[in-house]
Amino acid sequence: MEISGLNIKYLSGVGDKKAAILHEELGIESYEDMLYHIPYRYIDRSRIYTISELNPQLPYIQIKAYIRDLKPVGAGKAARMVATAYDDTGELELVWFNGFKYLASQIDAQKEYLIFGQPSSFNRKLNIVHPEINPFEKTSPLLVGFQAVYPTTEKMKKAFLNSKAIGKIQESIFKSINGKIPETLPAWFLTKYKLIYLHEALFNIHFPTSPEMLQKAIFRLKFEELFYIQLNILKMKYKRKTVFKGCPFTSVGAYFNNFYNRYLPFPLTDAQKRVIREIRQDCGSGKQMNRLLQGDVGSGKTLVAVMCMLIALDNHYQTCLMAPTEILANQHFDTVSQMLKDLGITVALLTGSTKKKERTEILQRLAAGNLQIIIGTHALLEDVVAFNNVGLVIIDEQHRFGVAQRAKLWHKNNIPPHVLVMTATPIPRTLAMTLYGDLDVSVIDELPPGRKPITTLHAYENKYKEVFKFIEQELQKGRQAYIVYPLISESEKIDFHNLEEGYDKVNEYFLPRGYSCSMVHGKMKAVDKDEEMRRFVNGETQILVATTVIEVGVNVPNASIMVIESAERFGLSQLHQLRGRVGRGAEQSYCILMTSYKISNDSRKRIETMTSTNDGFEIAEADLKLRGPGDIEGTQQSGLTCNLKVANLGKDALILNEACRVAGSILENDPDLIKEENAVFASQIKRLFKTKINWRFIS
Repeated sequence: MEISGLNIKYLSGVGDKKAAILHEELGIESYEDMLYHIPYRYIDRSRIYTISELNPQLPYIQIKAYIRDLKPVGAGKAARMVATAYDDTGELELVWFNGFKYLASQIDAQKEYLIFGQPSSFNRKLNIVHPEINPFEKTSPLLVGFQAVYPTTEKMKKAFLNSKAIGKIQESIFKSINGKIPETLPAWFLTKYKLIYLHEALFNIHFPTSPEMLQKAIFRLKFEELFYIQLNILKMKYKRKTVFKGCPFTSVGAYFNNFYNRYLPFPLTDAQKRVIREIRQDCGSGKQMNRLLQGDVGSGKTLVAVMCMLIALDNHYQTCLMAPTEILANQHFDTVSQMLKDLGITVALLTGSTKKKERTEILQRLAAGNLQIIIGTHALLEDVVAFNNVGLVIIDEQHRFGVAQRAKLWHKNNIPPHVLVMTATPIPRTLAMTLYGDLDVSVIDELPPGRKPITTLHAYENKYKEVFKFIEQELQKGRQAYIVYPLISESEKIDFHNLEEGYDKVNEYFLPRGYSCSMVHGKMKAVDKDEEMRRFVNGETQILVATTVIEVGVNVPNASIMVIESAERFGLSQLHQLRGRVGRGAEQSYCILMTSYKISNDSRKRIETMTSTNDGFEIAEADLKLRGPGDIEGTQQSGLTCNLKVANLGKDALILNEACRVAGSILENDPDLIKEENAVFASQIKRLFKTKINWRFIS
């Protein structure tokens, strides 16, 4: 029976309205979707207590008892329904504050019930408030053993689709299909890796028959999920390495050697040298390179990119560098132009703001081969942008581009250009294996010499005057400062300092002291934003008050202080990116995280992580554990981790590593999955990833 083809609305107890809400809130349409709506915790209902064993300190428990004397008590807001539950060992009071008519119709003094709830004490009398009751003779997997608790939404609860209702729907599915769930792994594979059958795993994930079976079910489902992801991306990696030819970079010539010997702005770190060697080997192999370059903020990725461009130029190929914003594209253009100004290399900038006449000239030179390096934004993707012979494409902060946009660069040459993807967001190894398992990964894991670690401090919001005084001391030394806010304007729902109020407060303190401010946020016109940024970069203003629009692309070595207001509102990755805007000069730099006194445990852990380390990879690991993969580095675009239903990349690294090893061993012997014993794998990959366009060959 193909459970993916059975619509949930036809299941008893669901219907059109509930099905529509399940689809709207959870994306559930089929029986299969529903079965993979996995519980997030379990309540142990494997034990039935006697009333004499109960005390108010116990968690949720269940008893088997009769119920008598159901009656209303009180009036108005104090109205409630009470009853007495009793067994051979004693009695206790049951209390309900609503649902009176329903209760009166359901309780029969002659029947025995399973009563579930949390015992408490009132007026020295033991009771359970709003207990869950079910006739004992109608016991089912839902009422004994480990009871699943499902994630729900407010809209679902209003439609009577709470956790208990979800459990009943799951129970109905199992009764309907009678255990007929098609197996998705070959029999030999189950035996070799000691995995239980799929129907056993799905039943026990919802209705565990024992703690041991629950663990086996969890492992089976997690392993399978991660195994198929690994099998798919490793299969694509193999295909790319064997099928796609690349532009041959066979030599390192005058451009590279001249720059290296005469114009290198600072000595390369060992990590930079290693990465350049890896890229040279890739580009000289005759195969198309697809490499991810990870480097923490300030690690020197741009210099590596420039030297790779020079290798392309030495082999008579054009190159392009694409950035997500005009600010970042302009910064790259200025940096690259400055580095290469004495080498006679032609460099141009193409963005949405490029004037028509200049744009026409750039496009003509590019198509004729008279332009060697072009740097730009999404404007590079337009059909009118035609290269003469592009051999290397570098994409900075690639997660900010849609996959279809990046794909257009693939068609800019007859032979696919080499692709180097750069990111300043360090990615934990487990996440990189899943997101970029089909790319080769290079890591710059050391900072250039002379960079001082940024000192990160935590301050509460009522200490802003002390923080302002500290900023003033730095400004007196000729430094500059950033102050970042999470909001642009007042929000009724969120009581956080906003940008406009903050700007006024900053001006009130600093203007009388002879210091001026710029303000930048995402809702400003590009021309106004650029002007404010220019004033700050040129030192005309000493303080930049901004939103996270400055997260990437702003390089002001003179800025030594970053203050982040309402820091509890930012994720670890974002805090680390913002902190990386300072510490770019030789002077000691500071990052001050300001929060309210009342912050959640997770927020406190984020602040403690930031104040204890500057290591981006350590921060990324902590971020992954705190919030899961989320949307780090375009997970929503990849079509991989956004569909994880059982596994957790922050907690399941060991399972992921094993799944990767097993997938690799299978592909080593059968890279196209054409052997009979691997037919199930081929079929499942086709089914699971049929809606996924293979953009991984592009980025």
